[in-house]
Amino acid sequence: MAHTTSGHAHKLSVAGLIVTLGIIYGDIGTSPLYVFKSIINHNEINEQLIFGAISCVFWTLTLQTTFKYVFLTLRADNRGEGGIFSLFALIRRYVKWVYVPAIIGAAMLLADGMITPPISVASAVEGLGGVKGLEKIIVPGNNLTVGIVMAIISLLFFFQRFGTKIVGFAFGPIMLIWFTMILVLGFLQVIHHVEILKSLNPYYAYDLLMHYPKGFWLLGAVFLCTTGAEALYSDLGHCGRQNIQVSWMFVKIALIINYMGQGVFLLVQFNAFKSAHPGQAFFLNDINPFYELMPHWFLLAGICIATVAAIIASQALISGSFTLISEAISLNFWPRVTIKFPTDQKGQIYIPSLNLLLWVGCITMLFFFRKSEHMEAAYGFSIIITMIMTTILMNFYMLNVKRWSQAVVAIIILVFSVVEISFFIANVVKVKESYITFVFSLSMIFVMMIWHRARKIANRYLDFVKMKDYLDPLVELSADKDMPKYATHLVYLTKANNHREIEHRIIDSILNRKPKRADIYWFIHIDRTDSPYGMEYSIRELVDDKVMRVDFKLGFRIQPRVNVLFKKVMQELNECQELGIYSKYESLKSKDFHTDITYVIIESFFSIENELSLREDFIMDAYFNIKQLAQSDQKAFGLDNDMTVVEHVPLIIKANENLPLKRVFER
Repeated sequence: MAHTTSGHAHKLSVAGLIVTLGIIYGDIGTSPLYVFKSIINHNEINEQLIFGAISCVFWTLTLQTTFKYVFLTLRADNRGEGGIFSLFALIRRYVKWVYVPAIIGAAMLLADGMITPPISVASAVEGLGGVKGLEKIIVPGNNLTVGIVMAIISLLFFFQRFGTKIVGFAFGPIMLIWFTMILVLGFLQVIHHVEILKSLNPYYAYDLLMHYPKGFWLLGAVFLCTTGAEALYSDLGHCGRQNIQVSWMFVKIALIINYMGQGVFLLVQFNAFKSAHPGQAFFLNDINPFYELMPHWFLLAGICIATVAAIIASQALISGSFTLISEAISLNFWPRVTIKFPTDQKGQIYIPSLNLLLWVGCITMLFFFRKSEHMEAAYGFSIIITMIMTTILMNFYMLNVKRWSQAVVAIIILVFSVVEISFFIANVVKVKESYITFVFSLSMIFVMMIWHRARKIANRYLDFVKMKDYLDPLVELSADKDMPKYATHLVYLTKANNHREIEHRIIDSILNRKPKRADIYWFIHIDRTDSPYGMEYSIRELVDDKVMRVDFKLGFRIQPRVNVLFKKVMQELNECQELGIYSKYESLKSKDFHTDITYVIIESFFSIENELSLREDFIMDAYFNIKQLAQSDQKAFGLDNDMTVVEHVPLIIKANENLPLKRVFER
């Protein structure tokens, strides 16, 4: 996420650890607000449930968060960057179909961003109902409570356009206060009932899952304690592995102690009820054990701190969604949409269309469920699928990139598979409650799959020709004084990876459709590298001072603003006096030159002449319909209107060559 990425954040330091607390742990750090409440809701409370729930939470955080993400997955860094698309970029050259789990995981992670803000903020705000004088006003699910949550979420999304640079510096200290608070609240309970430490024994987890009524299905609620683990990996590039690993020790201790403190509260309540009502079942519905740990005099301050922590958790998910879609665009998984840079901070971006989509999704979830209790029933299904997809990708990373022993990898994957399949089965029952997020996820998967497959189909039928066959005609056209001059510098974007080739439609545009005489013809190729922030270029003179090719190698997190990049290249060539053409143009002698550059963008439309299979025809139709909603290539590549010409040509992938047309002779 994009909050603060100063240099010290990547090295192990006190400042780096505090920054990490603010960026990384918002989601997983606020889980005590709702995990135990979800576990005990409508379930009989007894020692088996209390000790077993804490044991399940502890071992879930140990196996999933600590071992899988903090210890193992963080090692799969792509030049310091993490996240599911960074992992995909590392292994895509080894396995062709690996884009499938990458797309599914990314879509599910985006769906998770729709429910995290409302459940976190609602859980915090609903705590106001425990403040004396507000118990009849702040009621979970009533219009006032929903309105307060909606206002907070709406303001959060509104301020995205301004960036989070200023508030980002405060995130770390605030989360330090939050984790210290939950640690102290839990510790004050545990020191009076140290027998709760027995819950760390895995036997209690086994006993709960095997012998408690519907015990296995409680894993759906237990899983909520680790839903933010994926953010640990996604934010690797903003904090660094060492800062995450060291700070996690403090965070995990704070979380476990707080869960134990909530367990102590429940244990005390259970023992008191058992003494007063022997033989009766004990239930505690509509009570949040988290707030019961707070002294009454501290309750209002504690709720305020919890609300701010919930906002920080929501901000992390929103910023992460922006980064995810930006990477998807670069990897040709998502249509090009407007991306803005609200600050000069590296990696901090704002995507208006996604911001609106997430806001609508969050508000829809809020009004549909209204109570955090109802949201808990739907929370977790999307993120467990993301975790399973990450496990699949990690399997190929360990085998193909790290070259680990197949036996070692098999054991690791087996452990993760057993744990995650169990969580998946327990969360499947949530599909009914979470069908809104499920439909959203499927929509995102559909768009990504269509975009990826359609680009593959279109590129498969691109007609490339030999560049050498057209160099002489280009030189002759440039020297033809009878032809009106079209531009001094004529620039085309080419998809040809090889400098010896060029698309036939580009040659057709220059020589045939409307001959375009220029002093210099430039062909620009952009190559997306596996490096996140790499920026390199090379120049090749195909014909001295006449036909030039520029190859940009840009990381998948770099925006391809061609206008800025190309002018930078020309400035450097001018300063180095590498090409003789520059001495002819006085305007080029100035550092801030604005020479006669014309870009030609060739936009394709789906020709009715195509004869494709039913499947490919559906994919291409869907692709061009989606493309109408997307940003044009001109805007996507940062080209000015007054410097760009857009030509529309039909995309003919496979024409029907066997037309049953017969000539009829008149008698």
